Amino acid sequence: MKLLFALLTIVLLSNCATSTPTGSAKQAQTRPIPERINWPERYRPDKSTFFVHNEIEISAPPKVVWNILQDVESWPKWYVGATDIALINSKSGKLERDGAFTLHTMGMDFVSRVREFEPPYRLATENRKTLIQGYHTWLIVPTKTGCKMITDESFRGPLGLMQGTFIPNKLHRLHQIFLEELKKRAEAKIRP
Repeated sequence: MKLLFALLTIVLLSNCATSTPTGSAKQAQTRPIPERINWPERYRPDKSTFFVHNEIEISAPPKVVWNILQDVESWPKWYVGATDIALINSKSGKLERDGAFTLHTMGMDFVSRVREFEPPYRLATENRKTLIQGYHTWLIVPTKTGCKMITDESFRGPLGLMQGTFIPNKLHRLHQIFLEELKKRAEAKIRP
């Protein structure tokens, strides 16, 4: 019990000290998952301790969006929610099938391992720590005007439960900022 209280205190204090940008970020809503996401049984949203859903329409083809998404080491240049990103064993300098990368986000260091990689439509990564496990998906759905990017993340473990209980909107805001910045970059690439 003392360990759980100490962990809760550390998480709350580290997240209070971390400023979350506000700006034009819209708060996303938690809602049922599109059936096109391939959830591993243990990470299904109905089995998670915390779940986040965001989506955005992008006026750019899926391949343009995919290329930006796959360039994970550039994310800190345009996304405030993650720092210290480094690819592990990449031959191309971009995220690859069976690849991985390290990152610092939400006050913690993680190793994200690719679990699904179907260019230019699907990417999923998994992070595992003793107190929190997460499965993050990106689904790029073609539309008449470009594509829709859906990002969902499902958590298990006591830190996921605490995050969902005490700071549920922080990750929603950060994911929305990620999507809005990705949209700007993708749409800028196709303008004459």
